[in-house]
Amino acid sequence: MHPKNERIADLIRQLLVELGEDPSREGLLKTPERVAAALAFLTSGERTDPVKLINGAVFTQETNSMVIVKNIEVYSLCEHHMLPFFGRCHIGYIPNGRVFGVSKLARMVDMYARRLQLQEKLTEQISRAIMESIDAKGVGVMIEAQHLCMMMRGVEKQNSVMITSSVLGTFRDSQATREEFLALIGNRAT
Repeated sequence: MHPKNERIADLIRQLLVELGEDPSREGLLKTPERVAAALAFLTSGERTDPVKLINGAVFTQETNSMVIVKNIEVYSLCEHHMLPFFGRCHIGYIPNGRVFGVSKLARMVDMYARRLQLQEKLTEQISRAIMESIDAKGVGVMIEAQHLCMMMRGVEKQNSVMITSSVLGTFRDSQATREEFLALIGNRAT
């Protein structure tokens, strides 16, 4: 189901009125339409088919070496306050005869991030999708993010960073594999 941008714009216009604003003033004239378009884009992950996203970009490769892509930018909306959280995602996996085209990992991160989301759930969704898509021997995903709901309101802690990780398969079963992953992404195992 695609968002109904016209209806969303009407609701944003009503929200502006409830906030004491005048939606007919010059600076807000097109704001409802811009917010509707932005929200449609920022939640487009709910309407993206993971199979179509991968679109055959899985390749046979006989290797058991760890594959790592780090510092993938993440932008999402917290489902509790609808405020952004943003940061970096690091992904490692050990193939089981198949590997991803490298850009597909970044697209997968975007697909799951572009929805009303929790960082903890986002980390799990990415790791499980990788594991299931290529039947990997193991997967590790770590996200480091700052949350505007914590920075701009509430406790107002501007330097706080939330770190979440999800490890599956050999990353869960082998401390050495976990430590290699953490070392390669630049985080020391504790």
